[in-house]
Amino acid sequence: MTTLTLVEEDLSRAAVIARIKGALERRSGKRWSVTGGTGTAYGWLHIDAPPSRRTWRERLKDGPWTGRYADDYEQHDTGQPGGSSSPADRAELGTLLGLGALYGYVQVAASHDYYREYIDRAEGRAPRKIATPYWD
Repeated sequence: MTTLTLVEEDLSRAAVIARIKGALERRSGKRWSVTGGTGTAYGWLHIDAPPSRRTWRERLKDGPWTGRYADDYEQHDTGQPGGSSSPADRAELGTLLGLGALYGYVQVAASHDYYREYIDRAEGRAPRKIATPYWD
């Protein structure tokens, strides 16, 4: 007779961060930043390029502009950390997570359903379940 033992998946914040980070790095061959929030956002996760690759900012375009419209600005690489991810990093992260085009980083809400969804996405699988917002 065979005994089946059910092993509970570790969904602690630290374990989920390590699992998502490791999966993204294995699949892409490059480092990614996966961090947890602080204070009231403690359980929320932030997925992005590491700070050393976040060198993009917006600047006003040359020519006539008012500075009031999105079309007045363009993205450019400053070469200095402290900005945003490059368009290439955003595209790659979106592809790795099966989300398509991204404008910025990815935030993962603080719940086991969201954690499981993003573990599946990072590991290259279709999510077992798409999490739904638990807030109003």
